[in-house]
Amino acid sequence: MANETQRPPSRLYLISPREVGGNLADRLAAALAAAPDNPHAPAAFQFRVKGVEEHRAARLAEPLQRVCDDAGVAFIVNDSISLAKRLGADGVHLGQSDGTVAQARAALGREAQIGVTCHASRHLAMEAGEAGADYVAFGAFYPTTTKAVAHRAEPEILSWWQALFEIPCVAIGGINAGNAADVVRAGADFLAVSAGVWNGDAVANVRGLCAAMAHA
Repeated sequence: MANETQRPPSRLYLISPREVGGNLADRLAAALAAAPDNPHAPAAFQFRVKGVEEHRAARLAEPLQRVCDDAGVAFIVNDSISLAKRLGADGVHLGQSDGTVAQARAALGREAQIGVTCHASRHLAMEAGEAGADYVAFGAFYPTTTKAVAHRAEPEILSWWQALFEIPCVAIGGINAGNAADVVRAGADFLAVSAGVWNGDAVANVRGLCAAMAHA
């Protein structure tokens, strides 16, 4: 069983906003530098675009990937194994219809970070873990306008996972400085945040999230 005292501090996992482009690279650089030496500072950034042809997606991703590389933050591609391979990304995040862990591992290699969306399903999470996923993601925990929500998760699923498994778990969906402490206390290893960072002052939002996580 996982030992609570051995858990490293929960970390932020930033997800790109709905609109990717413009000055996002500068905002991302500022957000990643917002909490230097803070144990809860961002560890990863997920590039998520929908309905964009792969060549254009690659062009949009490249400046963001450079920012992440410079900051020592993992650059993860959402949904697309082929785009992750094309970019030489640090990993890929798979929805339930985006391919298998085995396919991602074969394409991206042993060192790639592969995450799987598991909604509110213990069964899907255990399947992902058995398949070799590097992390599982549960959610949405709170109302969100970032994407349509078909599944709602309760914090208890994080506690259940943390008590039984060593693979990290990610909490996603409507997380902000006002509720971050709740999912950290429940057992989230990473907090995936989009609107809670990009709506408003990203630097202030990252600092607020880190402070809330520290007080969990």
